[in-house]
Amino acid sequence: MKKRLSLLLAICINISYICYSQDESGNFQKAQTLQIAYITKELSLTPDESQKLFPVYNNYLEEVRSARKEKKDDQIALEEKVLNIRKKYREDFKRILGSDDRVNKLFVAEKDFRDLLRKELIKRGINRNN
Repeated sequence: MKKRLSLLLAICINISYICYSQDESGNFQKAQTLQIAYITKELSLTPDESQKLFPVYNNYLEEVRSARKEKKDDQIALEEKVLNIRKKYREDFKRILGSDDRVNKLFVAEKDFRDLLRKELIKRGINRNN
């Protein structure tokens, strides 16, 4: 068990190190690392699944970020573009995760993490004002 946890931690650290460019802020990198850990925990990913999933997931996130920049003034077009990106990656995720249920759980975990992060940022913003 200890070996698996160590391997998983090493994979997460390597993935986060490889996937981030040098010009990104430290806070963004920390959030991305926490997101990887959160998704790994929520989906109970094996080290092999993690190693296969996160490069594909990072490509998915990059496309979503691009869409957000491109369609920032048109909310409906943005939502449609993000939905199309999710549909595009669904089969890739299914090949790695093995079932539609786990793919849906991935998207739910992604949303839950964003909500947790948003709440934490709001909480910290309130604490700074006091």
